[in-house]
Amino acid sequence: MHGGWVHDIDPIFATVAGVHLWWYGLSYSIGFLNAHLVLRRHRDRLGLSLRGVYDLTLFLVVGVLVGGRSLVVFNNEWSFYREHLSLIPAIWIGGLATHGLIVGGAAGVLLFCLVRRRPFRPVFDELAIAAALILGCGRIGNFIDGQIFGSLTAVPWAVKFPEVDGFRHPVVLYDGLKNFLLVPLLLWVRTRGVPPGRLAALFVFLYPVLRIPIDLLREYPITLLGLPTGQTFNIVMATVGLALLLKSWLRPPAAAAEFGPRESGPRSRGSLWWRRLAFAACLAGAMVIPSDATRDVPTRYGKRHPGLEHSRVYPPITPAT
Repeated sequence: MHGGWVHDIDPIFATVAGVHLWWYGLSYSIGFLNAHLVLRRHRDRLGLSLRGVYDLTLFLVVGVLVGGRSLVVFNNEWSFYREHLSLIPAIWIGGLATHGLIVGGAAGVLLFCLVRRRPFRPVFDELAIAAALILGCGRIGNFIDGQIFGSLTAVPWAVKFPEVDGFRHPVVLYDGLKNFLLVPLLLWVRTRGVPPGRLAALFVFLYPVLRIPIDLLREYPITLLGLPTGQTFNIVMATVGLALLLKSWLRPPAAAAEFGPRESGPRSRGSLWWRRLAFAACLAGAMVIPSDATRDVPTRYGKRHPGLEHSRVYPPITPAT
């Protein structure tokens, strides 16, 4: 008898007014809230007003969701979405990719810094640790989703995932543990007094480099440039991270001190009510995301959550992956 564990976790943690809330989506909400609290806690050092913290958080959230969704739609599953253009915004049927989340989030933060004329390196440094925590939580959501699995194995901690034969490596838990371990490492590096930008560059380098051996155990349904898609993006991201690290090391010490003046004047004033409402809507809205890839939700999850039925929200679909 195999000593592994059979995965049968209900992917839905609550239903409110007929709307299903998913563990996978909750991981995003927790991550967004953590990033907001990090920025709020360090806003004086970053020279941000409370209004600026909310604005930056909203830029980050939108960047994460648009970036993660775009990679799935236009790279991973374009053969499906080109025939179903109306479903491109439908995050409630799933479809967000990790590397897209990182690139989109970084783009959102960079856009905020350009618009508000804030130094971007200190902001990226503060968010690097939050990003590692977000991605760790996301992997727990992936595991509960049950759709990402590794190769067949006989290790005692192997998992029998839904809808796939045999006991498999729980690669998402390996990757999640790796992401969580990046948090104390980055915290330790920060205590060493590194210049602005170094911490973020280290995260961009270490995240994919440490993920590469984990992804060797993962079964990918699609490839890019002759490699599993995730590995291709790992290599690209690691290369960018290495370039950023080299640039950080070569920067003159005098150029490293950049935090900028505190926001003042009209930019720091104004009502916060709509920003708070928008942020709350983002936290609640993220919980409707069921999975990292597009799914026929009732077909995929009906056995684990009885009562899921096809509807206008959950149409019968046959995605490309």
